[in-house]
Amino acid sequence: MTAAVETGLWQLDTTRSVIAVSHVTMWGMVTVKGEFNGLTGEGEVGPDGTVSGAVTLDAASLDTKHKKRDEHLRSADFFDVEHHPTLVFAVRDAVFRQSGVVEVEGRLTVRGVSRPQTATVKVTESSADAIALTTEFTVDREQFGMGWNRLGMMRGLTTVTSTLRFTRASA
Repeated sequence: MTAAVETGLWQLDTTRSVIAVSHVTMWGMVTVKGEFNGLTGEGEVGPDGTVSGAVTLDAASLDTKHKKRDEHLRSADFFDVEHHPTLVFAVRDAVFRQSGVVEVEGRLTVRGVSRPQTATVKVTESSADAIALTTEFTVDREQFGMGWNRLGMMRGLTTVTSTLRFTRASA
């Protein structure tokens, strides 16, 4: 089943990739959505089917279309970008399933805290020159030291959605 994705080195196509977050706030009345504008990534699919790689986000690049909120998200209450400028998802293993589905195990590092993170990824494009992947998973922000919750407004999990497109890296 690994034949669905070509072996080799892959580079994230940042112009055609999107990583977004959403979180229900204001006691369940408002969903805050945002996108990270600064991202990089690379990966490798080995001849034996092993997969490794990482996607790195510029924490300060999160844009929720609300300047004051974005400034607060950059503060020590949340991402603390002064001390932790990046978020990283590092792939540790991937198991190819049927119908273009890949079970990915990795480590998510936010604010210097690393936790295991799994994701079910759908391969939406696969050719000799490009791979496109989509996924959605949830994260408990409190596990990464982001416990700010004035008046109990922010409960529950944050949803992360991504569409990532990789192109074959130059040799």
